[in-house]
Amino acid sequence: MSSSSSSSSSSSRKKILDSRFAIGRKEVIRISILLLVFTASCLVLYKIVHPLQRLNLTSLLSSKSRPSDLNSSEISLETTEQKIILKEILEKASTKNKTVIITTLNQAWAEPNSIFDLFLESFRIGQGTQQLLKHVVVVCLDPKAFERCSQVHSNCYQIETSDADFSGDKAYNTPDYVKMMWRRIELLIRVLEMGFNFIFTDADVMWLRDPFPRLYPDGDFQMACDKFFGNPQGLDNLPNGGFVYAKSNNRSIEFYKFWYKSRLKWPWLHDQDVFIQIKNDPVISEIGVQIRFFDTVYVCGFCQPSTDINLICTMHGNCCLGTEKKLHDLNLVLDDWRKYMSLSRHVENTTWSVPMKCLER
Repeated sequence: MSSSSSSSSSSSRKKILDSRFAIGRKEVIRISILLLVFTASCLVLYKIVHPLQRLNLTSLLSSKSRPSDLNSSEISLETTEQKIILKEILEKASTKNKTVIITTLNQAWAEPNSIFDLFLESFRIGQGTQQLLKHVVVVCLDPKAFERCSQVHSNCYQIETSDADFSGDKAYNTPDYVKMMWRRIELLIRVLEMGFNFIFTDADVMWLRDPFPRLYPDGDFQMACDKFFGNPQGLDNLPNGGFVYAKSNNRSIEFYKFWYKSRLKWPWLHDQDVFIQIKNDPVISEIGVQIRFFDTVYVCGFCQPSTDINLICTMHGNCCLGTEKKLHDLNLVLDDWRKYMSLSRHVENTTWSVPMKCLER
């Protein structure tokens, strides 16, 4: 073969290779562009579907992380098996619109003839409350409380509390009391994330009428008051975390996570006092959660008893330190209610026998 023929062949092969290389490079560029367009489209859709992710929430610890950056281990101590059990109990207890009534219980309040018995009794003698008992989930803070609960109620769940002993009577605002309140918030975050709305009620709240008709239809988070000043949207109302309603949605979940994370800034405060610290925080407005406060005519306590027994739904043993004092005065509440229910005529003016012992210092 001649050198000219060899040269021509080499040149031809080179042109073919160059052509293939050019085509390959164009394919790579085209695919890269398609990937970029696809990625950008996904990001746009994600922003539309999850608008809360756009929030640039300022961390209380001078970082840029959002409340939603909390890891599962920071929110709950439950194992996967415990979460499954919890969800099964919530599904069993929930109403048609996936709402449950939740209370917490420890050994000190679970003893026979103690707070828990009064709590259950209030449902039995209340007006239109008997059917609500099946929607009550009792979250037990120790094995003894769980054992007693299981004897008298169908929906009992024992929470993991390996880092603390919550069985005793915890004095208000002591370190163990504060820890117990935050454990409660952890659980409520989990309930919201599972898709359930809830009314949280302390066990020292007496249910005298069905409070569901008194819920605000436009409120994501609704809270009782120690003192109510007339405006359900007024952040100047003095809140009480012993009776709370929350809808399961992005706003309420983000709000609860922000509330929970805020404990790191005020580690000596319990959940209610931290709420007071953050209720005017700009982050709350950015999240967009709609906060409402219950009128104490309907949802009240010893701090500000309802003035109308014809309208009252719940009475809380708040503004009262000491289990014995609570027991005494809550028994008086149920006595007053029984007398009222026995009357055949409408009562115009209402006076309660409480607070009595709870006023003593």
